[in-house]
Amino acid sequence: MELSGRYGVRAADPNAKAVKGAGLVLIAVKPQVVPDVLAEIAPTLRPGTLVVSVAAGIPVAVYEAALPEGTPVVRVMPNTPTLVGKGASAIAAGTHATDEHLDLAERALAATGLVVRVAEKDLDAVTAISGSGPAYAFYLIDAMAEAGVLLGLTRDLATRLAVATVEGSAALAAQTGDHPAVLRERVSSPGGTTVAGVAQLDAHGVRAGVVAAARAAHDRSRELGAAAAPSPRGDR
Repeated sequence: MELSGRYGVRAADPNAKAVKGAGLVLIAVKPQVVPDVLAEIAPTLRPGTLVVSVAAGIPVAVYEAALPEGTPVVRVMPNTPTLVGKGASAIAAGTHATDEHLDLAERALAATGLVVRVAEKDLDAVTAISGSGPAYAFYLIDAMAEAGVLLGLTRDLATRLAVATVEGSAALAAQTGDHPAVLRERVSSPGGTTVAGVAQLDAHGVRAGVVAAARAAHDRSRELGAAAAPSPRGDR
């Protein structure tokens, strides 16, 4: 396989063979495929192997019900900027996962960007903010670029300026650690252009729209998780 030849990755097929003897197993498949994958690997999973899942919406209880008793599970909610090492991932421990297991999961994810620990009940909120959040940022970049075109800039120039502005603003916020409202005020001179622009954002309900979007994403995440959760009787 290409990965084996280029990076020296040991590849195996089927999945049951791939996980045999592994200390950490990463489940990175479509959510609807997870039950089949768990059924396939459960018989050969070594006792104590840490299972880390990045499959969206699948509760830890699903993994613990399908895998051998006592298997430590850590659930991860990543986002797409992990592809460029600028991601934000939240990890939540299952019933049998210890701080040592969380440490191992953090080390495995370290190259992808920020990693934070949360309770599993908070993953729906994480999904609404950082999981779905890149789409909100791209939406804003697109709107800024469209405004630039309306004001006479070429689309390429407007897009490059919008991307660089959002990227730089995020970097400044991360570097200073100051509250976003404080940083916004530093750009806003009394009676100036920025104050006029922000007033229009408020008038058009942009802040309320972002909050409403996050609420909708949160609620949808809960719905998907409830649909995937095992029944109280443990039926599968």
